[in-house]
Amino acid sequence: MGIILHGYRYSVYLRIARMVFFEKGVPVGHAEIDPFADNIPASYLEMNPFGRVPTLVHDDFVLYETTAITRYADEAFDGPSLQPGDPRLRARMNQIVAILDSYGYQPIVRQVFSQRVFNARLGRPPDEAVIERGMTASSLVLQALEKLCERDGDLVDGSVTLADLHLAGMMAYFTAAEEGVAALSHYPKLSRWWEKAQGRDALEVTDPGLPVP
Repeated sequence: MGIILHGYRYSVYLRIARMVFFEKGVPVGHAEIDPFADNIPASYLEMNPFGRVPTLVHDDFVLYETTAITRYADEAFDGPSLQPGDPRLRARMNQIVAILDSYGYQPIVRQVFSQRVFNARLGRPPDEAVIERGMTASSLVLQALEKLCERDGDLVDGSVTLADLHLAGMMAYFTAAEEGVAALSHYPKLSRWWEKAQGRDALEVTDPGLPVP
């Protein structure tokens, strides 16, 4: 059976998981699941009762929740380690991932990117009030990350970690909006980090593009 990631092609979380497997040098297959569909297949709900994405199937092992998948990928397969060995650095990595999931995803992806960029490609008018709320909330996230970011623009310890890949997926969507680009420019350490992150092959090969109207 091999390794299959079930997920929505435009999902930032599917992309994060795919980037981790790419960095590990592990090929994975993809099965499309739209969590926003009116009728999610019962076979998928048997694997993930919450109907969210992605879900990993590795032979007979089924795993959902992105952070569980990415840590499993890092620990179960050969390749460069994506988690620091030092407990404090690993805790910092986990902290950044938690910040993004708890406070970043909704404003950065769902409010700014989805309204300004994704909806535009589908011919839907953006909700400016939602974008404004997203920009306000995302500013607190950017401020927190700027403070945590190391002086030279590295997030954790000078090497690529799960935190880098988690943030890269979200930042790619955020900066697809003009508002996101303008907001990021106020944070010099994060900006230097993003300049480096954009050069990673993992980000390029997992780019889902945008929907065709």
